[in-house]
Amino acid sequence: MPKTNTIAVIEDEPDILEVLTYNLKREGYDVVAYDNGTDGLAAVEAHPPTLILLDLMLPGMDGLDVCRHLRSNDVTRDTPIIMVTAKGEESDIVLGLGLGADDYVTKPFSPRELIARVKAVLRRRASAEHGNAPRRIQAHGLSIDADRYQVTQNGDVISLTATEFRLLYHLASCHLQLRSAGFVPMFDPLCTIGVGNRPGDLLKPLPALLTQGAECLRR
Repeated sequence: MPKTNTIAVIEDEPDILEVLTYNLKREGYDVVAYDNGTDGLAAVEAHPPTLILLDLMLPGMDGLDVCRHLRSNDVTRDTPIIMVTAKGEESDIVLGLGLGADDYVTKPFSPRELIARVKAVLRRRASAEHGNAPRRIQAHGLSIDADRYQVTQNGDVISLTATEFRLLYHLASCHLQLRSAGFVPMFDPLCTIGVGNRPGDLLKPLPALLTQGAECLRR
């Protein structure tokens, strides 16, 4: 079982680790820190935290490999992960989110923004766990069944990896929530996959969608 209210920080830069630890503790979180990917992975798999802040460029095992291992482990596959890294190119963001990260923060970052993102990710996870997100989403001939972990298009099953399924379900859920709030999203993920694209293609407009969602929340 996850440690309640505990944030694991896997970061090898002492100055950044100190800033993260200070600000998280000030917000009331317990913090456990690791300065390399190998030790961090072993620790969080043994004692899953509430959320993981994960650097990409780590000694031993890099952050991408850590993320892959966490998402392939039944114990940690649903543990929220926020990548915190200097690699801010769109291709890096797409890769990180495609591996199963819940959010991606580039260095240098504002501690206030990072804390806000931590809280937002935890709110989304709590909302999903308490059943606020629909368990079945249907539109444009596509059906996403979260209980069966299955996607069908006009009755035919679409073969997806676990990461592709989580990504599609999350995007579709966010799309519905934005519409219910009276906001018109920039694209419809169900319509996009419905015209024959692979789920990975949905990542391409994701940075713009996240920006638009943030603007909606600030209103």
